[in-house]
Amino acid sequence: MENIINAQQLVFAYSGEKEAALKGVSVSVSKGEMVAVLGHNGSGKSTFAKHLNAILLPSGGVCYVGGINTADEDKLLDLRRTAGMVFQNPDNQIVATIVEEDVAFGLENLGIPPEEIRERVDSALKDVGMYKFRLHAPHQLSGGQKQRIAIAGIIAMRPQLIILDEPTAMLDPRGRAEVIETITRLNRELGMTVILITHYMDEAAACDRIIVMDDGRLLIDDTPKKVFSNVALLKRVGLDVPQATEIVYELKKCGIDLPDDIITDEECVEALASLLSKKGEVQA
Repeated sequence: MENIINAQQLVFAYSGEKEAALKGVSVSVSKGEMVAVLGHNGSGKSTFAKHLNAILLPSGGVCYVGGINTADEDKLLDLRRTAGMVFQNPDNQIVATIVEEDVAFGLENLGIPPEEIRERVDSALKDVGMYKFRLHAPHQLSGGQKQRIAIAGIIAMRPQLIILDEPTAMLDPRGRAEVIETITRLNRELGMTVILITHYMDEAAACDRIIVMDDGRLLIDDTPKKVFSNVALLKRVGLDVPQATEIVYELKKCGIDLPDDIITDEECVEALASLLSKKGEVQA
């Protein structure tokens, strides 16, 4: 499948910092993938994400998104149409006093005709399950609802790629669930490529692929099952694993024979039930 992201040997250093935040990061992402990026604070994950729509430009290496070199200033508008970004705090992205006006804001700046703006705004609000709130004031909404409005404002621009930098970090469990369900549906039903920066391992486990960063470098790049089977390595770089994986890891240390690639509660229950069943058969 065609790649939408091609980053080759990306290097970036913040002004005044002696050590680079990115140290030769190479990543390719295919169209339609949903990829989680994990790493402790300072690992370089947000710095990498900000290279995908030219908020930051590489000090070395090159980054192509949708075939556009992110360092090409003449293509900046095309790049921002290709790759939309949602940040941690939705209040920083909401600019209007009415929901539908906020979603329309970016489209108006692009000079999109009014009839098309109406169609795109309605479509985007329906996509995130917020159409019935289109005439509400954003400040009256919950944190999860605000974040869904911020996502609607991005997808109204019809990007091929949406980058979410810890979009659930400030939300309660219900808000988190709403946002992740929305993101997953956009990926599965609309085929939108998703890059999800997150600290929540259960969110990462639901993705097609996980990239783990440490000290500005790419540490692991694989499927969730294979990434989370490296429990000791992840713990060594300050990361957790899904609760089910943690339980299995501790049981295996006690000599209980269980698979290494369990990442969901359902898989954990099934494996334990199977083990108990086999032991019952042996005793019988």
